[in-house]
Amino acid sequence: MTNLRNVVEGAEDLLNATADQTAPKHSQARERLRTALESAKGACQRMQENAAAAAKTADRVIRDHPYESIGVAFGVGLLIGALIARK
Repeated sequence: MTNLRNVVEGAEDLLNATADQTAPKHSQARERLRTALESAKGACQRMQENAAAAAKTADRVIRDHPYESIGVAFGVGLLIGALIARK
């Protein structure tokens, strides 16, 4: 998420730095970049919303079933430990 934000900020800086370029190719490239930036911003926003919703759902499930959650976590940890010990 942070990397995507850094790319978007860098691209916005590039757009601002080349604002005085008036050649048709530059204008077309800037417009394509602006469109791609808007798409990336939208995707970033959707990812944040989905992550927040998933965290809320996980929290609700863990609160509704605390002992089952502990059992599953223990089982996964045991499985990972066994796999690491084999190597």
